[in-house]
Amino acid sequence: MDNQAEVREFLTSRRAKITPEQAGLPSGSRRRVPGLRRSEVAALADVSVEYYAKLERGNLAGVSPAVLEALARALQLDDAERAHLLNLAHTADGSDALTRPRRRTAQWKAHRSLQWVLDAVTAGPAFVRNGRMDLLATNQLARAFYTDVYAAAGNQANLARFQFLDPASRRFYPDWEQAADVAVSILRTEAGRNPHDKGLHDLVGELSTRSDDFRTRWGAHNVRHHGTGTKRFHHHAVGDLALAYEGLEMAAEPGLTLTIYTAEPGSAHEEGLRLLASWAATSQTLTSRSSD
Repeated sequence: MDNQAEVREFLTSRRAKITPEQAGLPSGSRRRVPGLRRSEVAALADVSVEYYAKLERGNLAGVSPAVLEALARALQLDDAERAHLLNLAHTADGSDALTRPRRRTAQWKAHRSLQWVLDAVTAGPAFVRNGRMDLLATNQLARAFYTDVYAAAGNQANLARFQFLDPASRRFYPDWEQAADVAVSILRTEAGRNPHDKGLHDLVGELSTRSDDFRTRWGAHNVRHHGTGTKRFHHHAVGDLALAYEGLEMAAEPGLTLTIYTAEPGSAHEEGLRLLASWAATSQTLTSRSSD
């Protein structure tokens, strides 16, 4: 991905999101652009207008950490946006190669102890994904939970491809628009963190070509951390589920995330997960008998 274009579009989009009032500046009556002017961002960051204009053209190479921090404050970046800006700066300097997750082959497989950990989680779906949203390893309940994802070979066990190209995602995600925003934000974050990932380039190109919903969201340059929260789902076998999740970065496998879903104890959704586990066990038994 073109680093200068990424920087230019990211800074421009962040500047457009901040009103003068939010920045503590007078709004005035003759504004031809949304958000702040370049001169206002420069003043807030305590740099010259010429220097900020250079940055917004995409030239982050050699920019000091102090200037990057000042820019993040001026643009009121959240933690995810600030990290994205730093990743873009590292790429511009060529230093991203030092922290880039090591390349994995398409045949990457969870080592035995990791699969044991996943299998030890029996009360909720547990899975490992990469920044491209490929499902790399699962426990039995996650495989049953994402049965729609695995049902179509064209999804290639990829949550983003399922989200935007498979009509079944509209049923699976009751809050489809929100889920779509999250999916694109994860991919955009990964693009800043690992800009040389050919698999990610190919995925973004495919989704941009085939999905207007994806293309519009990708152009917004929104990023986010996706570590904890609650989501709603509708599973075709057990119905509605409201599940809390925790995403854990894996120290032994940089770039991969272990995610576990669970339900509030004593809730109907906890019962729904028990039904899902029973359904999964029954389906596995029938499959084994059919194979025999």
